[in-house]
Amino acid sequence: MRTTGFIMIAFIASACLFAGAAEAEPQGKLTMFHAGSLTVPFAAMEKAFEAKYPGVDLQREPSGSSKAARKVSDLKKPCDIMASADYKVIDKLLIPNYANWNIRFATNQLVLCHTDKSKYAKEISADNWYKILERKGVVWGHSDPNLDPCGYRSLMVIQLAEKHYKTPGLYDKLLANRPMENVRPKSVELVSLLQTGNMDYAWEYLSVAVQHGLRYVMLPDQINLGNYKYDNLYAEAEVRVTGKKPGTFMNIRGKSCTYGVTLLKDAPNPDAALAFLAYMLDPEGGLKVLKDMGQPPFVPCRVPTAAMKATLPTPLQSLVEVKN
Repeated sequence: MRTTGFIMIAFIASACLFAGAAEAEPQGKLTMFHAGSLTVPFAAMEKAFEAKYPGVDLQREPSGSSKAARKVSDLKKPCDIMASADYKVIDKLLIPNYANWNIRFATNQLVLCHTDKSKYAKEISADNWYKILERKGVVWGHSDPNLDPCGYRSLMVIQLAEKHYKTPGLYDKLLANRPMENVRPKSVELVSLLQTGNMDYAWEYLSVAVQHGLRYVMLPDQINLGNYKYDNLYAEAEVRVTGKKPGTFMNIRGKSCTYGVTLLKDAPNPDAALAFLAYMLDPEGGLKVLKDMGQPPFVPCRVPTAAMKATLPTPLQSLVEVKN
């Protein structure tokens, strides 16, 4: 009887431990606001993450990164994770009131996308693209600089091109040939306009072009915002956008494309959010997805200071390094 009783107690204890472990797994709705340019890789990550944690329902809202941040700061919408195409959006709009830290996890570069049906598609190149965009009848566009980093980065590329190609007045001349109806809330909206033939050329991230099978013109590193070694040169470009509060503005200087992600202070489901971030920032997890889809990740991911790294949840600290 003693042996039987011992076995029964051990069985009950094991069952309790198993139940506790099951309860420890994240559950429930997980809300993420993210840049439109991350839609395709995050869809793949969502599938893999929910297979690993079937109790979690990841609900994503893609938009321009600035708009995503303002859903939190202005509209007070509940959110667990915010991922931005420009880490500075998190720094400027969410820290310190809505978030404590900002992990830089990937990079990108600007390209000029088109299709076989685009006007002058057979002759456009890295040497003459700006001359093509000047021509009457050529329909080209970009995303809204006030809502989407790809929008203000597109304008920065053109500013830098004016100096690079030694063509004074190029910026004003090109924008004069781009009506405001060609400016859309987020860059991925332009993809369908290209594919349907309603637009000839659109500024996109390289990863978006690759993911959607678009043709594209790659630009010199001196203007494509894709090489951190040229950050001093990129800083010569500057775009004015709307600020934190209605009626205010802020100037953004050019810098290489760097994506950022954060966990919101008032996250409704922090356990699930932390589990997703641990997967997303893993070199064999989410970072591999990014790499496979044409978007170079930082391995390991980065935070600018040791003090910020110390504020990260413990499971994330081993996935980042201190590097400005």
